[in-house]
This record gives sequence, C-alpha cells and structure tokens, in this order.
Amino acid sequence: MRRSQEIDATVRAGARSGRSRLVVHLALSVQDGPTTAGFAVSRAVGGSVVRNQVKRRLRPLVAARLQDLPAGSRLVVRALPPAAGSSSAELAADLDSALRTAIRRSAARSAGGPA
Repeated sequence: MRRSQEIDATVRAGARSGRSRLVVHLALSVQDGPTTAGFAVSRAVGGSVVRNQVKRRLRPLVAARLQDLPAGSRLVVRALPPAAGSSSAELAADLDSALRTAIRRSAARSAGGPA
C-alpha cells in the first residue's frame, strides 16, 4: 500500500494489536486477491534517516510473513519510537506476537464473536 487513503481505511477497519515497538492493523478480506502491506513511521520515531532505517528493517520481516495471511488481507505496520533503537530480531518478535493477536481478533470479528 502506498496511498494514505488505503492505509487510513485499513487502520479504521482492521483489528489492532500493539506491542512496545510497533502496532499492527490487519483487515481480512472476503475477496481473493493479493495480500498487501503498508508502513506508517511518524516523525516521533526520529528524523528521516532513522525512519527510513526502521522501514528498511521492517520490510523483509513483513514480506516473509505475508504468505501466512489470508489472501486479500491488508496489513499496516505502525512503528513506535522504541523501534528506532531496536534490532531486527526484537522487531521480528514484536511483529510475530502482534500478528498472532491481530489474526485471532480479525477472525473473531468476522465470525461475529467478541474481539
């Protein structure tokens, strides 16, 4: 995802799961299609160099996990300020944990159960 409208729609419609370094928003789709991901790294994380470093560390982590998500899903990963000083392993652990929770909440939401 590259357009802010797509990211905003996913944040509004998706199940949210936060950790100390990042927050994920996952919107499951009833339509088949490509699974897409977007990143939101605010100025609170750091200057442009730091923000881009965080995105460069997150991209391969997210790409490796996209095939585990249902087809047509939309994922937004929002980096928090502690992400700037975190290793890729720490980001991966937070991402895995947050995705597990978001998948569970999304499935419960689509089944009509408590989120």
